[in-house]
Amino acid sequence: MTSVPHRRVALSLLAHPDDAEILCAGTLIRLAAAGWEIHIATVASGDCGSATLGREEIAAIRRQEGAAAAERIGATYHCLDEPDVKVVFDRPTIEKVYHLMRRVAPTLLFTHARHDYMLDHEVVHLLGRAGAFAYSIPNASSVPLVPGSAIPWLYYCDPVEGRDPYTQEAARPTTMVDISGQIERKCEMLACHASQREWLRSHHGMDEYLEAMMRFSAERGRQFGVPFAEAFVQHRGHPFPQDDVLATVLSATNVVGA
Repeated sequence: MTSVPHRRVALSLLAHPDDAEILCAGTLIRLAAAGWEIHIATVASGDCGSATLGREEIAAIRRQEGAAAAERIGATYHCLDEPDVKVVFDRPTIEKVYHLMRRVAPTLLFTHARHDYMLDHEVVHLLGRAGAFAYSIPNASSVPLVPGSAIPWLYYCDPVEGRDPYTQEAARPTTMVDISGQIERKCEMLACHASQREWLRSHHGMDEYLEAMMRFSAERGRQFGVPFAEAFVQHRGHPFPQDDVLATVLSATNVVGA
C-alpha cells in the first residue's frame, strides 16, 4: 500500500547551482503546487563556473542565481559551499549534509545518479544517500531533530544526457513525471542562472543552455507519450520506503519491471 507522509517536505541535494533546474525542477514545481515545502541545496558553490571571473566573485553570483531560481517557486535555497571539482566524501562534508538535513527534515529527497559524467555528481550521490539513511539517527548530528524525522523516499535524478558514462547505456528509470505543464517555469528557473547561460551562449553562439535541457526533457517525454518529462530511479534498499510516492502524489508513471 502506498502511503503519503504527513510532513510534505522535498529536498533536492545536488552538486552545483543549476543542477536542480536542469534535472528535477519540473517535479519540484509540481510538488510545490501540491502543497509541499521545497528546498533546493547545492553542495558546491559554483566557484569554477566562469572562464573570466575569480572564484569568490563567480561563487557569490551563482549563489544569488540559485536563490533567485528557488524563489520563483517559493522554495528555499541552501549552499554547503564546497569547492567545485573538489567535492569529497569525508567527515566534514558528511556532517554538513547531516546538519542541513536535520534542519530541513525532508520526507522526499532527490540527488544525483550513482554514475554520472563528473565526479562531483557521483560524490554527491554518496553524500545524499548517506544523509538519507542517517540524518534521523539521534546521535548523528548535534542539530536538534525535527519531530517526525525519518528515512525519506529517495530518488536519483537522470545522469546528464540520460546515459551511464561508463557503458553509454541509457539509464532505466523507475518513475517518470510529466512536466509538460511546468516546462515554461522550468525554463524560467534555469534562465536565472545567467552567468552560465551567457557563458555558453557566447561560447557556442546559441542558447544551448536552455535548448539542451528542453531537448532532453522532450526526449524523456517521447518515451512515455507526453511532451516533456523528468525521469528518476527510486532507491528501494533496506530500510527505505518501498512504495513510489511520486506515483501517488503526482500521478507519475511507475515503470513496471524497472
